[in-house]
Amino acid sequence: MPVEYRLEFNKRYLKDLEKIPKVFQKSILQALAYLKHNPRPDGCKKMRGFDDLYRIRCGDYRIVYQIHDNVLLIIVIDVGHRKEIYR
Repeated sequence: MPVEYRLEFNKRYLKDLEKIPKVFQKSILQALAYLKHNPRPDGCKKMRGFDDLYRIRCGDYRIVYQIHDNVLLIIVIDVGHRKEIYR
């Protein structure tokens, strides 16, 4: 039986997602659904300077998240445009 991770979201995530155009919101939500089954997909990168933060590309947008393998949990920290997400 495949393992499925649970997703939790930072409070800021929902506000940031609302600011993103609807066209990109759909692809971001699809990427998050895929993360539940594969928390480290192809193209996933570990963020420099952090032990437990990862990011994935979704067009011009990035999703930053933490993986907690011991409890099968993914915490979505932030989502935003590639020019703004790293500030």
